[in-house]
Amino acid sequence: MTSARPYATLLAKGEDRKVRILAAAQRLLTQNGWRNTSLAQIAKEAGVSAAGLLHHFESKEQLLHAVVDARDAEDNARLDRSGDLLEQIARAGVRAERNPELVGTYSVLLVENLMPDAPLHDRLLARQRAAVKILADLIRQGQASGKYRADIDPDLKAVQIVSLVNGMEISWLLDPSMPLQEALRAYATSLSREFAPEGTS
Repeated sequence: MTSARPYATLLAKGEDRKVRILAAAQRLLTQNGWRNTSLAQIAKEAGVSAAGLLHHFESKEQLLHAVVDARDAEDNARLDRSGDLLEQIARAGVRAERNPELVGTYSVLLVENLMPDAPLHDRLLARQRAAVKILADLIRQGQASGKYRADIDPDLKAVQIVSLVNGMEISWLLDPSMPLQEALRAYATSLSREFAPEGTS
């Protein structure tokens, strides 16, 4: 069952209809993708009229952006940009398993918006680049403090980490029996060994 909680920070108190629309959009986008989901389908799923939906979201593109806003709000609420990078990677599976539909919606939208003319392409590209920069900066901070090896390329390693975590999430959505939390914890442990300066363990 879908929780409306990821949208709480985006919505004014009492906007139950908007919560229902966003939750319905999340479910249908995950199942059908944005190309095969109409505003009429979302309105019906949410139990509102077409006019009621358009009162809150003037277009399908605006609604798609609101769904991505929900994922961003969830991530920002849990991301510690000054914290330990490896601990955050180890905990990434907890977030996914707590909210699989939110992760699923984002994954579907990511794949469907690969082409430059897709409605969310520029936004998701910017989001991807921002995620890589955040991780690269955390690696640089670790190098500056002597916690991480100095010979690691932060930008290249950040690309690898973002790609692997995204790939693991998609694999887990395909096969929920995959031990996502354990796999991400093991990956964080392997990175800790890779990042450790010589002579440390």
